[in-house]
Amino acid sequence: MADIRVASRYVKSLLGLAVDKGVLDQVHGDMKLFDQTCRTSKDFVSMLRSPIIKHDKKRAILERLFKAKVHPITFAIIDILTRKNREPLLPAIAAEFHNAYNDYKGIGRASIITSTALDASLRSEIETIVKKLSDKKQVELDEKVDSSLIGGFVLNVGDRQIDASVKSRLKALKLKFSENPYVKEF
Repeated sequence: MADIRVASRYVKSLLGLAVDKGVLDQVHGDMKLFDQTCRTSKDFVSMLRSPIIKHDKKRAILERLFKAKVHPITFAIIDILTRKNREPLLPAIAAEFHNAYNDYKGIGRASIITSTALDASLRSEIETIVKKLSDKKQVELDEKVDSSLIGGFVLNVGDRQIDASVKSRLKALKLKFSENPYVKEF
């Protein structure tokens, strides 16, 4: 929890600096690259958190991996954190930067789980619903397919969840029948 608070301070500083310099989209892309690297390589995250690996070695690895690929402002935050022995915060900063970017740009975020992949028209309808629920002009929709839903969808927008899946309806029906003393177990 304390790490998230500290990470959010660095995120605010980096966001403000990127906005001031007019390179917000580039820094956002860099943070997405760093976040993706952390999500796909557990060894990379373990290296950042390792107390055994010296900080100058971690800095050399980060420089080799990212210096030529990212904007100088992005690498500056990586360098500062490494010099302050705070490189374990980097994965949290990279992940949190995307949320701060969305807040700054007014982009709403939602996730939907469906039994089959969404087509373009259905995706558009869902985005319209999310825009109304979140009061945002733009929407970032995370889509997942789960065939166990049988049909329908589960939509999460902020702290709201709309479960219109066949699976949940069947569970509710089963619960209703099991509470009825005249219906035998099925």
